[in-house]
Amino acid sequence: MDGSLQGLLSAAVRAGVCPGCVAGWSVKNQRETQVESAGLSDLGGDDISAGPQTWYDLASLTKPLVVTTLFLLARRGGALDLGRTVGDILTNAGPYRDATMEHILTHTAGLPGWAPLYASGISPEKILAGISALVPVGPPGGQVEYSCPGFILMGLILEEVLGEGLSTAFIRLVTEPLRLNDDLAFNPQVYIHSVAGGATRPDVENQLVRDLDLDPRTIPVWHLGLPDDGNARFLGGVAGNSGLFGTIRGVISLGREYLPGGGLLLKAEESDLAAECQTQGHAWPRSLGWQIGSSPGCSAGPGLSQSSIGHVGFTGTSLWIDRQQGCVMALLSNRHHPAHRGIDLHPLRRRFNSLVSGLPG
Repeated sequence: MDGSLQGLLSAAVRAGVCPGCVAGWSVKNQRETQVESAGLSDLGGDDISAGPQTWYDLASLTKPLVVTTLFLLARRGGALDLGRTVGDILTNAGPYRDATMEHILTHTAGLPGWAPLYASGISPEKILAGISALVPVGPPGGQVEYSCPGFILMGLILEEVLGEGLSTAFIRLVTEPLRLNDDLAFNPQVYIHSVAGGATRPDVENQLVRDLDLDPRTIPVWHLGLPDDGNARFLGGVAGNSGLFGTIRGVISLGREYLPGGGLLLKAEESDLAAECQTQGHAWPRSLGWQIGSSPGCSAGPGLSQSSIGHVGFTGTSLWIDRQQGCVMALLSNRHHPAHRGIDLHPLRRRFNSLVSGLPG
């Protein structure tokens, strides 16, 4: 273990960046996951140390780990392809009926970045109506607009074509074959797993709702084991934009599937397709569900290849896959426990990624 990595994590905890964090990595295409941690997973008074056993709210890592992976598997079975439109699958998709799977997965479908769907007066069963009522930011393919509603919509599409709930499909098609049922899941059992503490007050979402002149009392109640994201809680903790929880082993293991050559689950052609930039000509390079390392201001850092793929989560999580160097690295934290911290984690993520990419194989 490189002492500078341990020092980096410990310094972040001492500085109040997060109560604790767990880092994991594999280098030079190795299958073994290296892990280091610092701090506590919960500040509730029990002094529970963060470690390999800690389950974190992965937030938007749900988008590539769940939605992109399930899309690739549905595509393999012939149920979906990149050119298929929303309207081919879901009726009443409103202004988004002509958007394709590629548009949604690359955040170019014209859907807005965020909306409190729970505040629109609909039931969870009518979530498609809530999404269809959102005013587009532009036509499909017109611009890159990172969109949480877009991935909620993609989750609905996957449920329709696979004929089962998103969580059930993820278990059957992903975690069971990879033997990761004890490392990745929606709605983790808090009496079985060591789930890291979350934000006890929805301060950020509360303000976002108020800014829209809506009632913050509509924000769904949070408790340990439910995701930080209000829309995901509204949908029972399972959504295409957020809701996945997991350990560092689970995140690294699934991340390895996206290295060149694929892995135990994904084929080489599938991992290559997922990593290929699909937004040429746009300001923000995006592949299928993933950000690309050449994106301006992203958290990849100078130590990673420009073609690396990765993602971050609002709760304090990040995953990057440097396909050129054969490295997978993840940094998991619960930075908003017990309350919101307005700290930019990108400098920490970039430094961590650079240190890992420099480790010998």
